[in-house]
Amino acid sequence: MKKDEVPEVNIYSDGGANPNPGKGGFGVILTYKKFRKELNEGYQLTTNNRMELMGVIFGLKSLKKKSMVNVYTDSRYVVDGINKGWVAKWKLKNWYRTKDQKAKNRDLWSKLLNLISKHQEVKFHWIKGHVGHIENERCDKLATLALNGEILQKDNGYLNDEQLSLNFETEIN
Repeated sequence: MKKDEVPEVNIYSDGGANPNPGKGGFGVILTYKKFRKELNEGYQLTTNNRMELMGVIFGLKSLKKKSMVNVYTDSRYVVDGINKGWVAKWKLKNWYRTKDQKAKNRDLWSKLLNLISKHQEVKFHWIKGHVGHIENERCDKLATLALNGEILQKDNGYLNDEQLSLNFETEIN
């Protein structure tokens, strides 16, 4: 690759929690030309949506150079959040979805937007899950291995968000 050439990288990502919320994990595959890297990580307590977001975030964080990125995921939540502009609207409204309701996972959405801004272009593509797409199936396997692993991280963002919600509900009632 030439010094000023911008690489085109593919990121495949999947995540989940079992039950939801429960133990969670994500799996990510990065490909560039003939190179391939697989990543995964598991969490003690989290949600499906957080794992879907974390997978994409982890993949983007792994890139060391400004790139053209294609993200492939079976998460409508992630793809629609970006492609339909939901996240941009939430950010403009100080992370509120409605007048009274904060957007969920705003810590992760904020990280994702920041990482996207570091690249030349990031395109999000939805792929149907669990229908034999080789990379999606492998990401699902990596996510499952991670959530069933012995070393599970704490999802502090989820725990903090849940605690804030509990405190808010207690104050209202």
